[in-house]
Amino acid sequence: MTVTPYYEAIQLIERLHRHFLDVLKVELDKRGIQDINNVQSMILYNVGDEEMTVGELTIRGYYLGSNVSYNVKKMVENGYLIQERSVHDKRSIRVRLSDKGTDLRNMISDMFKRHEQTLSGTEITAQNLVDLNKTLKMLERFWAHQTNFSGGL
Repeated sequence: MTVTPYYEAIQLIERLHRHFLDVLKVELDKRGIQDINNVQSMILYNVGDEEMTVGELTIRGYYLGSNVSYNVKKMVENGYLIQERSVHDKRSIRVRLSDKGTDLRNMISDMFKRHEQTLSGTEITAQNLVDLNKTLKMLERFWAHQTNFSGGL
């Protein structure tokens, strides 16, 4: 079977995601952080300085809803997130970072900055990343269109 550029891109995206989660796991391990996993750390990072519902987190972070609910519960139990009922809609639960969560988010931000500085000494240029991001966004739109288009199968 000949591997097409399209299929190779799919494989690379999957592998890169797993590699990045491994990088984040190593960072957590180096700091002795064991009460949160790498996926939860990225969910936490995406909450950022905002307050949002699990549904909003699912939409913004592209996580599966049930996984987000479970992971949010664990992060609340471990003190990374604060969970409160919405003042306007008692059925809606909002989450925001605790001080512990903010500290972890800052650690991840520092890791990103360190990686960007390290990249400057490689063949990966800022323009390479701009071009890559443009291509990935086009692929994202293509896949989104495929899920909304029922007649193309």
